[in-house]
Amino acid sequence: MKKLVIGAVAAAVLATSGVAAEYTLKFSHVVSDNTPKGKAARFFEQRLEELSKGRIDVQVYPSSQLYKDNAVLKALRLNSVQMAAPSFSKFGKIVPQLALFDLPFLFKDIDHLHRVQDGPVGEKLKEMVTKKGIVALSFWDNHFKQLSSSKKALIKPEDAKGQKFRIMSSKVLEAQFHAVGANPQMMPFSEVYSGLQQGVIDGQENTNSNIFTKKFHEVQKYLTVTNHGYLGYLVVMSKKFWKSLPADLQANVTQAMKEATEKEREYADDLNTKQFNLIKEYAEKTGKLEIINLTPEQRQAWADKVSKIYPEFYGERQIGKDLIEGALNTK
Repeated sequence: MKKLVIGAVAAAVLATSGVAAEYTLKFSHVVSDNTPKGKAARFFEQRLEELSKGRIDVQVYPSSQLYKDNAVLKALRLNSVQMAAPSFSKFGKIVPQLALFDLPFLFKDIDHLHRVQDGPVGEKLKEMVTKKGIVALSFWDNHFKQLSSSKKALIKPEDAKGQKFRIMSSKVLEAQFHAVGANPQMMPFSEVYSGLQQGVIDGQENTNSNIFTKKFHEVQKYLTVTNHGYLGYLVVMSKKFWKSLPADLQANVTQAMKEATEKEREYADDLNTKQFNLIKEYAEKTGKLEIINLTPEQRQAWADKVSKIYPEFYGERQIGKDLIEGALNTK
């Protein structure tokens, strides 16, 4: 019903402007409208329709209404859908270099991360994706990951030894946990809560928003603020659709995406802060969760331990030494 109402409003706007849409752009994503990705998609819809003066009709389909992320890349190649924003892990088979963002402690802070994404390293990664038949437009944030455990407080790298941590499918994340003597366990995201609750796994790594919305903090005793790794999305477009656009409308897409990316980063940062505060409130009220803030020296000890895995991924068919060093050296 909501989609029909929004569609009717958009149609009314186009009708009153006297311009019939020349192009229809379907934007498929898997999260709800009230998430940073969802809100940014709606911002992009409004902004591109404004910039194109109604020549492009943008239709946003949230919550997997059209496709799940594991099917959307094929749909983009067929031009069955024109835009999507899958997580980096969905590109693993076609561009394994995007695992750069899985590397622990590679980024000093969120500003350094954005400079990497918006600079030569980010451009090179987008070119790699575009060469595979899908136009890469922009990087959007989920946020940095934190570590949690029900077994032992994670203060020193040695504290992780022997603990079982859930990971998504990633050679980098396997190596990260092996570096500290932990046991990585691949597990679907949907099974993490029950895995923690039943003791199948001891801990996990995730962003504050994922931890809070899935209530992982309620089945863990310790949460360490590490900001050690990153979760994000790559906004991509059908190459066939992109090539069908004249230069002026391509420029409109680029401008609308630039503005939407700025908004998405603001939304993600705001949500990360708000939901971390809610986790802190839970910890204070119940006394069931201890939140650990590492000193700079303690964080450096973790970084020193796990950054030793970087050379394992210097190969051309992995991430590549040039990309890893390029990210480290980005000022």
